[in-house]
Amino acid sequence: MSVNRESVLEIIEAIGGKENINTATHCVTRLRLVLNDEGLVDKERLEDIDLVKGSFSTNGQFQIVIGQGLVDKAYKILAEETGVETASKEDVKNAAAEKMNPLQRAVKTLADIFIPILPAIVTAGLLMGINNILTQPGIFMDDASVVEAFPQWADIASIINLIANTAFVFLPGLIGWSAVNRFGGSPLFGMVLGLMLVHPDLLNAWGYGAAQQEGEIPTWNLFGLNVEKVGYQGQVLPILVASWVLAKIEVWLRKRIADAFQLLTVAPISLLVTGFLAFTIIGPITFTLGGWLVDGVTAIFDAAPAIGGLVYGALYAPLVITGMHHTFLAVDLQLIGTIGGTFLWPMLALSNVAQGAAAFAMLVVEKHNEKVKGLAVSSGVSAWLGITEPAMFGVNLRYKYPFIAAITGSAIAGLIITVGSVLAPSIGVGGVPAFFSIPSQQWGIFAIGMLVAMVVPFVLTLVLSKFNKKK
Repeated sequence: MSVNRESVLEIIEAIGGKENINTATHCVTRLRLVLNDEGLVDKERLEDIDLVKGSFSTNGQFQIVIGQGLVDKAYKILAEETGVETASKEDVKNAAAEKMNPLQRAVKTLADIFIPILPAIVTAGLLMGINNILTQPGIFMDDASVVEAFPQWADIASIINLIANTAFVFLPGLIGWSAVNRFGGSPLFGMVLGLMLVHPDLLNAWGYGAAQQEGEIPTWNLFGLNVEKVGYQGQVLPILVASWVLAKIEVWLRKRIADAFQLLTVAPISLLVTGFLAFTIIGPITFTLGGWLVDGVTAIFDAAPAIGGLVYGALYAPLVITGMHHTFLAVDLQLIGTIGGTFLWPMLALSNVAQGAAAFAMLVVEKHNEKVKGLAVSSGVSAWLGITEPAMFGVNLRYKYPFIAAITGSAIAGLIITVGSVLAPSIGVGGVPAFFSIPSQQWGIFAIGMLVAMVVPFVLTLVLSKFNKKK
């Protein structure tokens, strides 16, 4: 499909005219607009335009799904026709933030921190899955792994494991880089701060419990105060809070120290003060809070795993609509760092599958509508590979009943795998490739959950379509 000026002009009219556009930019597939009044948008007219594959509003932005490759051309024409100045994604985010309430701003902050490092985490999870396939016994042969049967593969598996583990071992460094950048400081300082919290001279956080029982925790004596020399491997809260403190100190210093002296003063003072605070106050307090968070979440799922899986499985897709799903990435990482795995992420993967299955069902329901059929295929495949927005906003939410079918199937699948105690030791690619991030011992129960996530939304969408047509 080509992009013509007439289609873009129709989009402009459908969103309330050029006077209604405050700021505009685009990403790989979507126009991302901040509108003066979203109430002026005629969504029905907008989504009838052949060029448009869906639209939705989130975090103060009105986003129009155009498609990869086409969105660049559409944005160029829109900018020419409206006279809107070319804006960066950051400009649009800042404009959108002005319309958010405090909770939305908090969610947006977490999203801004974790989304930039997500590719590294997902890649690490995928590689860990490949390593597990090579080293887990009983997958391809009885009581033996690939590396045991073929020792020449052992070193390959070892280096894959090293590459995969790096992102998780040095997770505070990644978070520090992104968080300090988000809070207005120098990202390099944030990376140094994060690596400082996992320095090899510190007691490894994963060995803290055993060392505590044996009474062998090393300490510093700082002016009479005994401070435990403990690292924060796999921890999220300590580096988040410390990054905020570091950024505020750095910004404060840069405003008050002459440019000629900043190189010699700002970094040493910022890192020294934040480092002392991190090990004496921030780290111990947030480490405890993180433990309480994990204990609270696991207690809920331990007490009623069926209800927990059912509720989270049903709610994940609606959370995507609000943007609040980004907050659970921090919880996933905290769970992985504390108990060695997350039971939340596998439900996310099956939610993606369910959204794709509902979109595929619309191939049958709308078999005479070529536009919907084409969108259902492309968005369904995308959802099964971990990207659900095209399926959710382009197909399922447009017709409503496929979305209901999808969250129903996701809820049942979530119940099944939670009762089956499925635990992912890493975050990987959502959708069908999620198998790589699930231990082989749990593939059976996870496969049942995935089958449910495929069949229930598909069949239920077909059934609900009959009632919808009668209505």
